Amino acid sequence: MDPGVFRSALVLFAHPDDAEFMCGGTVARWVREGCEVHYVCITDGSAGSNELGMTRDKLRPIREREQLAAAEVLGVSSVTFLGEQDGMLEVNQDTRRKVCRQVRRLRPEVMLAPDPSRMWYGDGYINHTDHKRAGELALSAIMPDAPTRLMFPELLDEGLDPYEVPNLYLVVSEPEVFVDITGTIDLKLKALAQHASQLEADEVEPLVRGRASTTGERAGVEYAEGFKAFRFVDED
Repeated sequence: MDPGVFRSALVLFAHPDDAEFMCGGTVARWVREGCEVHYVCITDGSAGSNELGMTRDKLRPIREREQLAAAEVLGVSSVTFLGEQDGMLEVNQDTRRKVCRQVRRLRPEVMLAPDPSRMWYGDGYINHTDHKRAGELALSAIMPDAPTRLMFPELLDEGLDPYEVPNLYLVVSEPEVFVDITGTIDLKLKALAQHASQLEADEVEPLVRGRASTTGERAGVEYAEGFKAFRFVDED
């Protein structure tokens, strides 16, 4: 199972609703146990509709409101939107700087992010390009961007000193570390229900419970979320 509660966490993700799918149960549990959790949503979610007549300008504020409501359900301390265009996310100096800024500002004990190498899920879903890019941006922040003084020196002028994130949790297909979310899966589902423009609750619940149950079997609990955990700082 997981090594214990962190004091602070940063969840980095591409679109509104990604965090809840990735680790909503873990976030709810950690908050309940005293962890200060911060969200950084990289894109504006403005491409998340095939509805006739919908536009990016109409959808953008809807997705933002839904994400804020979901974060409130889970007890997330803050939500930062970086505003990149949904579906067009790139890993470049500008987006790396934006993510680095938030990591140095928030200085989390652990970062949670998607696995950038994950190309598909089973035989029914091809992973979104933005998810992979979000994972790449997380890894770039871990090394070299956030801990290296000569990377983005302009951030020093903002008072943002280098910071080495001690822990990274990636959401992977073959997890090695598990968090028991048996007591918080209902909060995860309630948070997902806030994304009404994207999801039908009666369709999502069986999927979410099924995945968490399968992961829970590996962990020896009813429901779990799983990660690959990295530790970068030696114990004092």
